[in-house]
Amino acid sequence: MKEAVQVIQRPLISEKSYAAMATGKYLFRVHPKATKTEIALAIADAFKVDVVSVNTMHVHGKERRRGRVRGFQPDWKKAVVTLAEGQKIENLFQGV
Repeated sequence: MKEAVQVIQRPLISEKSYAAMATGKYLFRVHPKATKTEIALAIADAFKVDVVSVNTMHVHGKERRRGRVRGFQPDWKKAVVTLAEGQKIENLFQGV
């Protein structure tokens, strides 16, 4: 996994992520096997910013039911990327 397109799947947009953007933190859905170093390099390459830190977490898929049929959404990985002081990602959907 070298290219940013393979590492970063999509940005996460929610009220909580918009609040985090005000402090320089951006949330992304990333490849489940991506490391923190790969994520930092991919974000820096895609958006031309300096990455200070990357925090990751595994999100377990929820159970979904359709009547008697039970299923699960897939597990996925979330990354919280902190940028250098004074930097921000202008157009979040353009780089990925």
